[in-house]
Amino acid sequence: MKARSMLLQVAVSYLMPLLLIFSIFLLIRGHNEVGGGFVGGLVAAASFILYAIAESPNAARALLPLSPDKLIALGLSIAALSGLPAVFMGMPFMTGLWIKQPLPVIGKLGTPFIFDIGVYLVVIGVCLHILLNLAEEER
Repeated sequence: MKARSMLLQVAVSYLMPLLLIFSIFLLIRGHNEVGGGFVGGLVAAASFILYAIAESPNAARALLPLSPDKLIALGLSIAALSGLPAVFMGMPFMTGLWIKQPLPVIGKLGTPFIFDIGVYLVVIGVCLHILLNLAEEER
């Protein structure tokens, strides 16, 4: 078994929550400006990969609420379902719909944000599926 860096483990224990909060910020900001589900998902996946480097791939998997495969399936489902409200209102699939009143901090909320949540989960799932499997093969 390889020796783990205590400095990296301590640093990751502080960095991981900050990276996850930043990824949520990017997700929320992205439906009105640059960012969104893709960039936020990459940052969230990077935080889990950093944890896997500091601890182990199995420890990173244990932190996940769902397996990477289930995250991918859930994200694809959410992204696909985000297009249905427009169909029920007689518009083309994936037409953006927004609520009338903006929410504090988030702003105007609509179906593009729901789509971004799906993309966020898919990106996390795909990145972690690939990188955690590669990390386990290396051992």
